[in-house]
Amino acid sequence: MKQPRFMLAAPSSGSGKTMITCGILQILKNRGYRVSSFKCGPDYIDPMFHTKVLGTISRNLDTFFTGEEMTRCLFAKTARQTDLSVIEGVMGYYDGLGGIRTKASSYDLARVTDTPVILIVNAKGMSLSILAQIKGFLDYQKDSKIKGVILNQTSEMTCRMLTPKIESELGICVFGYVPKIADWHLESRHLGLVLPDEISDLREQMQRLADILEKTLDIESILQMAEGAKEMEDDMPKSLKQLFADPHVQKIRTQRPQIAVAKDEAFCFLYEDNLKLLEELGAEITFFSPLHNAKVPENADGLLLPGGYPELFAAGLSENSEMLASIRSCEKKAIPILAECGGFMYLHQEMQDMEGKTYPMAGVINAVAYRTEKLGRFGYITLDLNEEQAEARNIWQQGFPVRAHEFHYFDSTDPGSACLAKKPAGKRSWSCSYAKDGSLMGFPHLYYYSNPMFAFRFLENCMAKKLEREKVS
Repeated sequence: MKQPRFMLAAPSSGSGKTMITCGILQILKNRGYRVSSFKCGPDYIDPMFHTKVLGTISRNLDTFFTGEEMTRCLFAKTARQTDLSVIEGVMGYYDGLGGIRTKASSYDLARVTDTPVILIVNAKGMSLSILAQIKGFLDYQKDSKIKGVILNQTSEMTCRMLTPKIESELGICVFGYVPKIADWHLESRHLGLVLPDEISDLREQMQRLADILEKTLDIESILQMAEGAKEMEDDMPKSLKQLFADPHVQKIRTQRPQIAVAKDEAFCFLYEDNLKLLEELGAEITFFSPLHNAKVPENADGLLLPGGYPELFAAGLSENSEMLASIRSCEKKAIPILAECGGFMYLHQEMQDMEGKTYPMAGVINAVAYRTEKLGRFGYITLDLNEEQAEARNIWQQGFPVRAHEFHYFDSTDPGSACLAKKPAGKRSWSCSYAKDGSLMGFPHLYYYSNPMFAFRFLENCMAKKLEREKVS
């Protein structure tokens, strides 16, 4: 597949990747390009900013979750529909598993997708020393994929002075600079940046940023570099082809199970490719709001409660007693539920808010979700059913292990013990989650394409429980 593309990466977090990525996306949109955007790694919020700019859903790419072949396949599925693809990196360019490996880093994704990289370097307070920093990134891996740099937080004069040195001594392009923009910043809180919809003038800010970057960046050279990206293999993995061709999948596609997905201000941490996989396997997705609606959609055969910020909306969620009763009714009817992190907290008997005040919740989980002072379990994990879960293993045949991640400042007085979460680097592991009647409820955020059989088994569970209910009635 021939697909123009480039990645924006940086030496560390906080280097301006999201701001500059959004500014360049706005420029490309203004110029009439059909653009697909991606975020490296398990990040929900940065893609929301991409989406706000482009008006089309941004997706995640992660080599820990999906390996090499599946990652290329997922990239291609979206990229082939557009003129150009932009990937935003994660953390520092080489930062991967356990902080000591390049696996799952921005570099690893660039390597797997053969994508040229622009390194965003904060040049504030530096001049010639910046060449040493750039050279270190170029030399650390023989095939670094770094083709050029953008000098951030600097002036036109400094950029003009350093460009000949960088280009002649290091053999890469300088694509311009970004000046310090005094009144442009994205605020953060405990799980990352604030959400785009909370910034009242975000569209105006993005356009103003694009106007500045049009003057300070060499967009034409960036486009030329993107056009020069090599063709890449994008074959669908054999296992996925076999799954889509399975007669049981065809049956699900005929039955069209209805999956009700919570989506509002409190529940918004969704991987677009998770939903798309469910749809490709035959599900019909319906969205509802635990904050604003009175009940779960009537024809729901399955329920998906994703993560988000329920702790910021605890009072409103608790006051919506009709919705809480509807959630409890779904559980009593054995409608399968997938609940992750914030969605799992919502199912508790009680949940604390950010100030430590406790509110009644759905009561499906007989425990209290409470705030902690710091991140506890966080980062990548591989999730599998514990050995004693014979009944659950029968229900979820080949649906485990599945890869996931955790990132939360809350815990539970009883987080469950149906699954074992293992860190990919090191020996740390812990029990977590509830597996019951085709449901899986716990803190881990799952990535279905890491094991597409997980999504398939969930839909099969939904249809099996539906048939059981119909027989009873």
